[in-house]
Amino acid sequence: MPSRSRRFCWQDPTWRNTLVNSMMILIAGPYRSGTGDDPEKMAANVRDMESCALPIFRLGHIPVLGEWFALPLVKLAGSTQIGDGPFNEIFHPIAERLLNKCDAVLRVGGASQGADLMVKTAKEKGLKIYYSLEEIPSQTRN
Repeated sequence: MPSRSRRFCWQDPTWRNTLVNSMMILIAGPYRSGTGDDPEKMAANVRDMESCALPIFRLGHIPVLGEWFALPLVKLAGSTQIGDGPFNEIFHPIAERLLNKCDAVLRVGGASQGADLMVKTAKEKGLKIYYSLEEIPSQTRN
């Protein structure tokens, strides 16, 4: 049985500050751009974006990729190829909806109309835009 005197993280002022000040950060980068719709190249693009997720988490924030939400839904919707009806119905729109829950965007990688659209939309919503991990403030205890 846990000790009743143990403080929970939200009771600790330092952790409470971290929880209150942490941001949900959308990692936006190329998915299809420059791949010729090659599944292996697109998977490599997702891995490149995902490589930023753990550092963002360790800074005290919540990292998200639109692909984490879109790809399972695209499959469930019956998409059979990149760019078909179910894909287009879901892929970019879910990222735009996700932006409504985010505080910031980290733009990574090379040329991408989709990632640039996410940055443009985020700016219109007044979200913070970062172009490198080093720009993101830390919210963790040191």
